[in-house]
Amino acid sequence: MAFRMLFCAALLAGSLYAQAVQPPRTHLKVGDMAPDFDLPSTKGGRVKLSEFRGKSTVVLAFFPAAFTGGCTKEMLAYQARLANFQGHNAQVFGISGDNTPSQSEFAKQLKLEFPLLSDFATRETMAAYGVLFPGRGIANRATFVVDKDGRIVHIEEGSAAIDVTGAEMACSRLAQK
Repeated sequence: MAFRMLFCAALLAGSLYAQAVQPPRTHLKVGDMAPDFDLPSTKGGRVKLSEFRGKSTVVLAFFPAAFTGGCTKEMLAYQARLANFQGHNAQVFGISGDNTPSQSEFAKQLKLEFPLLSDFATRETMAAYGVLFPGRGIANRATFVVDKDGRIVHIEEGSAAIDVTGAEMACSRLAQK
């Protein structure tokens, strides 16, 4: 009996620990309006999402941290296919909780031609998109494709978002409308 109670307690503790370290899942859905933001860019100045309405599709690639393996792979994949995204009239942005100087060095080392946006100061954009790891100040990896009307048309979360193919296909579909 004591063993069974101890086993159940260990099982409960393990499941609670597993729940505590699970990455956040966005509350946003395809069809929702994308939350607006105003963030500093590695290309200088600030970027406001609403300024792209009526002009171009926008890809928002949230990543956990500059200089890490998965993030490097993902950003290099966007760079390698940047001409394809541009051909679909899509603007790509990488977004993280890193400060702008760190992002600038990361972009320089990777030779990124698209801007990285910093949510370091407030973490409000990561929270608005439902990708902020509470207490860690970093984003869960997630990609949102936003159409010209400001609506989310594609979402990928977690390690699947390292592969940019889904985002590229969503941009291609929008370009053909």
